Amino acid sequence: MQPWPITMSDKSDDDGDSSVLVETRPKTKRPPLYKVLLLNDDYTPMEFVVHVLERFFGMNHAQAFEVMLTVHKRGVAVVGVFSHEIAETKVGQVMDFARRHQHPLQCTMEREE
Repeated sequence: MQPWPITMSDKSDDDGDSSVLVETRPKTKRPPLYKVLLLNDDYTPMEFVVHVLERFFGMNHAQAFEVMLTVHKRGVAVVGVFSHEIAETKVGQVMDFARRHQHPLQCTMEREE
């Protein structure tokens, strides 16, 4: 048995070509990522938004406070970028949590370009 790679010159019908045979593998495409967005409203308390950011997105209090201010001032902020399944789960968790606490906080996701 010959070791890899097999060269053309190793074949019995040697025609002088010594090129190497290389196995090509198809390139796998990375799955698309999704941005999770938090939307501003006039009713959800700022401290609740901070709590959501800490609980579901792993932010410390200072980071969560800064993001909450961005949501408040700009109307929307990206709070994380995840695979489709994780983004979908995060959106569902935030929406359920807000609903259980009777807040109209909206969370959504969109494909990252």
